[in-house]
Amino acid sequence: MANSTQKDRTSSTTGHSGGMGNNPSSTTGAAGAALEHGKEMAGSAAEASKGVAGNVMEKAGEAASYVGRKAEDATSSVGSGMRSLADTIRDKGPHEGFLGGATSAVADTLASGGRYLERHGLSGIGEDMTSLIRRNPIPAILIGFGLGFMMARATRS
Repeated sequence: MANSTQKDRTSSTTGHSGGMGNNPSSTTGAAGAALEHGKEMAGSAAEASKGVAGNVMEKAGEAASYVGRKAEDATSSVGSGMRSLADTIRDKGPHEGFLGGATSAVADTLASGGRYLERHGLSGIGEDMTSLIRRNPIPAILIGFGLGFMMARATRS
């Protein structure tokens, strides 16, 4: 009987009957808690990165909008400059004869182009180009091939 009592004391002091290091359920519980904590951290990191990405996208959109407005303003300014140049050509150029007719034609073309740029801007140019290509697809494709060929020749030299 003394032998069995000694066995009970040994098992209770060495931890075989309930020590934390050898209890499979407590090890699994700790690993599960760590896994859950890792999942929570990954989820919060993903949410944070989505927020940052959303802010970056918003800022990029604002920058693109700003650049677009500035380009439209610049186009309008170029149109105004073209009209001013047309007036200068009319005033300073010859008024009679062959050169007078050429001067008048150049001034009229510059004034017309300037008015177009002031009214329509870059977006109007894009819309007009789109409708022109839709009405004339074959010439547009041929022009595209020709421009591509010329650019390839220019960069190869």
